[in-house]
Amino acid sequence: MDPPPAPPPPQPPGQCRNWLELPRDVTESILLRLGAIEILTSAQKVCLLWRNICKDPSMWRAVDMRNPGDFWDMPYDLETMCRHAVDRSCGQLVDINVEYFGTDELLNYIADCSSRLRRLQLVSCHSISEEGLSEVAAKLPLLEELNISYCSYWSLTKEPLEVVGRCCPLLKSLKLNSKGHRRPYIECDEEALAIAENMPELRQLQLFGNKLTNDGLLAILDGCPHLESLDLRQCFNVNLTENLGRRCAEQIKHLRFPTDPTDDAEIHDNGSSDEDYPSGFSDIDNFSDDYGYYEFSGDSDYSYYGDIIDYGDFYFD
Repeated sequence: MDPPPAPPPPQPPGQCRNWLELPRDVTESILLRLGAIEILTSAQKVCLLWRNICKDPSMWRAVDMRNPGDFWDMPYDLETMCRHAVDRSCGQLVDINVEYFGTDELLNYIADCSSRLRRLQLVSCHSISEEGLSEVAAKLPLLEELNISYCSYWSLTKEPLEVVGRCCPLLKSLKLNSKGHRRPYIECDEEALAIAENMPELRQLQLFGNKLTNDGLLAILDGCPHLESLDLRQCFNVNLTENLGRRCAEQIKHLRFPTDPTDDAEIHDNGSSDEDYPSGFSDIDNFSDDYGYYEFSGDSDYSYYGDIIDYGDFYFD
């Protein structure tokens, strides 16, 4: 019997492994860890193999469009890039995160192309209107998670929340985060009542910096009997003492109190509103949710996308 083949010689110290020799499934796993921006501007240009992998619709079931928000330094159009990412999913998109950009038109495009969408995150999207959100909700019957955070240029009223509740019966997680304020000033239970009356299947609710009162909180506890996780940080109009505090302790498994620390949250500075906060009350802290929204370090190379925009769809086909 012939002896078994000798193992390959060890790589010399300091020599890097050729990434092109990795199995395809390992390469796919690595690329999935990147955001959509890095894939479209950099990763897909490494080689033909990576380009083919990056064109696979299964790579685009989740689209993460996180970015630093420094539009004046960006040589590309985020909305155009997002549309291409949605197109590549070929209808398989189930999770999308849009930050610091977006319009009603883009939101409708996402909904029209992604009837299977289950998770939608909109962070600091100041150009998306209540009407746009309501129109899109009617197209997403499978939606299970919705995050609307720090969209401070317009105040969300009860109407879009009511539409979301009616049109998205599977909704189990809602994050409705706004600017945290250090002192109680304005009291408003409109959003809380809309949630209580239209979202009975909620399991997770985050209301960072909301202006609800004890009445609004009690309505939520009554209207959302399956609620397990409730984040009330920076909700300084709520007083969790006596009966209401006991009710929360009995019903909610994971409760964050209004004065709980925000060490696990990152600041999103969207400015303050003089209408909501008079002189002396404008010390505002804006924080992201527990998913830990981050900013890029600034040394990523985004220069490629200028060529993509200039030369059309060639780089996406």
